[in-house]
Amino acid sequence: MTKVVIIGAGLGGLAAACALRQRGIAVEVYEQARSLGDVGAGIQMTPNATRVIAALGLKSSFERIAFQADAIVGRDGISGRELYRTPLREAIRRTYGADYLHAHRHDLHALLLNAAGGDVSVRLGSKCVDVRQDAKAVVAQFEDGREVEGDVVVGADGIHSAVRTALYGKESASFTGNMCWRTLIPAARIPEGLVTPDICMWQGPRGHVVTYYVRSGQLVNVVAVMESADWVEESWNVRSRREELVEAYRGWSSRLTRLFRLADEVYRWGLFDREPMKRWTSGRVTLLGDAAHPMLPFLAQGAAMCLEDAIVLADVLKRCGATPAALAEYEALRRPRTTRVQLAARERGKIYHLDSPLKRFWRDAVYLLRGKVKPQSTGLATDWIYEYDASGLQLGQARYA
Repeated sequence: MTKVVIIGAGLGGLAAACALRQRGIAVEVYEQARSLGDVGAGIQMTPNATRVIAALGLKSSFERIAFQADAIVGRDGISGRELYRTPLREAIRRTYGADYLHAHRHDLHALLLNAAGGDVSVRLGSKCVDVRQDAKAVVAQFEDGREVEGDVVVGADGIHSAVRTALYGKESASFTGNMCWRTLIPAARIPEGLVTPDICMWQGPRGHVVTYYVRSGQLVNVVAVMESADWVEESWNVRSRREELVEAYRGWSSRLTRLFRLADEVYRWGLFDREPMKRWTSGRVTLLGDAAHPMLPFLAQGAAMCLEDAIVLADVLKRCGATPAALAEYEALRRPRTTRVQLAARERGKIYHLDSPLKRFWRDAVYLLRGKVKPQSTGLATDWIYEYDASGLQLGQARYA
């Protein structure tokens, strides 16, 4: 029987495991962490991602743990002036045939883990250090000396992927010049009206702040990005201080300062990036998610691309078998799109962080024009991302273009 070995039990690895089992393919997942704790913060699931969640049979379960915003609202980070308003809820469903939802990353992770259930073996404390292969099989080697054989190995082990290193050698990710702070604030502590039930995008010189509700409206997720020459390691777990966050945004809207002062636990990390890969498959080994295409969070597509990868990979392996040719087809279907999204996310960050008053004036004028011509695209212009259907739910077969 075909066996797929997945390295990494993050969102992408677990989504791939669920999709593969759904198609009757045996799968084992290996994760270097010794426990799967409450790691991460808010996550945005755009229509292209919620289609995949629905295809995995998790639509109702996900809706129960998620939050649906009224609109995406762009604001000037200094004055607080509204720049644009993109309607969501019924409007997003009418336009794209799927919802735009937010959740805590841990809640989605737990949902995928539970969905995999007893059908999928998830083995913790298993650090992959190498892979080797021949024409018939591939072997993953682990730090403790264990070896596991499969028909294919999928590296879903993040931006510092050991599988990627085994295939293509060590290559350090590059710091982008952006520092990021994150915090979760209980909604019950926030004064009424301070955080509206929207995705709020505060855009200012050399930085931006995003706020939205998660966990069915119980928490407000805050992500604050500021350009900086200094950096810390790429990690979700580097402690910061509330005072550091407030100081970084001195002179910005008082509404943000009031919100920041309500934070108890604040974390920070440096945003790192890699150039798009020219190839991410070799024989019976391929990559998925951040291992293949780490991207900046400025389009909220990192997790969405993992989910798309997962279901396309499962479809191809079901149709073609667990062969090198199938993995090559998977890459051919996915790499052009993920490359485009990677590069677009970089450019979006530049638009958010414009320092020149004249350039900000013209950017805001474009927002205003879009709002009059096509409100659904105001501030985003992401139809090409949201319309993509990796699940085939609407057409009866996967649409990959």
